[in-house]
Amino acid sequence: MSTSTKETIMSRIASRDATVGVVGLGYVGLPLALAFAKAGFRLIGIDVDQSKVTELNNGRSYIEDVSSDELASAVDEGLFYASCDYSELAHVDAISICVPTPLRKTGDPDISYIIQASDEIARIGGSGKLIILESTTYPGSTSEIILPRLIDNGDVIGSDVFLAFSPERIDPGRKDYTIYTTPKVIGGVTPECLEVAAALYCTIVENVIPVSSTETAEMVKLLENTFRAVNISLVNEVALMCDKLGLDVWEVVSAAATKPYGFMPFYPGPGMGGHCIPVDPLYLSWKLRTLNYKARFIELAAEVDGQMPYFVVSKVADALNDERKALKGSQILILGVAYKPNVNDVRESPAVDVIHLLREKGAAVSYHDPFVSSLDHEGFNLRSITLTDGALASADCVLILTHHDNYNWSQIADGSRLIVDTRHAINSQGKGRLIYL
Repeated sequence: MSTSTKETIMSRIASRDATVGVVGLGYVGLPLALAFAKAGFRLIGIDVDQSKVTELNNGRSYIEDVSSDELASAVDEGLFYASCDYSELAHVDAISICVPTPLRKTGDPDISYIIQASDEIARIGGSGKLIILESTTYPGSTSEIILPRLIDNGDVIGSDVFLAFSPERIDPGRKDYTIYTTPKVIGGVTPECLEVAAALYCTIVENVIPVSSTETAEMVKLLENTFRAVNISLVNEVALMCDKLGLDVWEVVSAAATKPYGFMPFYPGPGMGGHCIPVDPLYLSWKLRTLNYKARFIELAAEVDGQMPYFVVSKVADALNDERKALKGSQILILGVAYKPNVNDVRESPAVDVIHLLREKGAAVSYHDPFVSSLDHEGFNLRSITLTDGALASADCVLILTHHDNYNWSQIADGSRLIVDTRHAINSQGKGRLIYL
């Protein structure tokens, strides 16, 4: 009796003889690739950026969650190799697709990177391989986009080729939950596809969560991030309400959080940022519009979030007005432009919108961020200044947008004449005026 393709792949996975390919070596793909390499698999990474490929093959990491030392060790041991050539994946046993899924300016999902990766994999041949999509996308993407391309040559899904969806759960900069300790949701196109995918991921994660289909797994990811988006927008709207009522939103949230059940604290800020929370719910909203259904919570959350940069700028203008100064011509020093603390990621960062609005109103804007040396966007190109006592003292307003851990908040509080703190980073009054969001 001949050995089936499924048995062959699972045997190679169990013995660590399998070679794994990862397409897309960014915040998701590179940590995943290193996890497989650490588990003893030979790993081939594919990325369209030749400069990144060169850096990786020289053992230099550009991702904070992957150290250059651990990358260089994997390269030296022959467990990791990067390339721009998809042909390198012709003889691998499994391929994980971790490409970007941004939104177009129209708000429609841009799945061109998934399509390109799928076309390339179909070109080299999916026969005898496990293909897993990790990129966040709308329910139905795996079966509608990738599946037809894999079986166009006559391969039978679940027998000749295996296809699954497993949503990435990478949180850049997080130390308490790793790839290994974060449960991994997996949905297969067939039960056989699920079994093979689970066998692979069980080698790098502690707990695999199987679900009934790829569509279910796709929806799981969107629910996770929609939950956060809606709740962050809710507390941001509460911040707007508290401002109207003359209340301290931080005191309100802190007191509500003392309830031991039925409440989960979320905190206000200048807007949502990052590669997931502001974007992923809109994939679901777009999909539902094609089915003549309006995702009202999602669209309302996006509307509220879109107003937060305007609210921040109005707080700065009002604070300056109280000092008998106009926003136009004032020196505004922004602290933190990354979308979250302790990372260099500025994707969808609300700081970009705040800077645009301040500059449109005639303010002279500078910024400091220990993780982001330069910020280049449509209409401006800024470099992080050196944060000195003189820089703080000369600013008409210091605007805190990201609360990095390595800021000396006491120094900032004592050295600034006026602070607008959107993150409640400063807990004690300094020498100047302090205004919270």
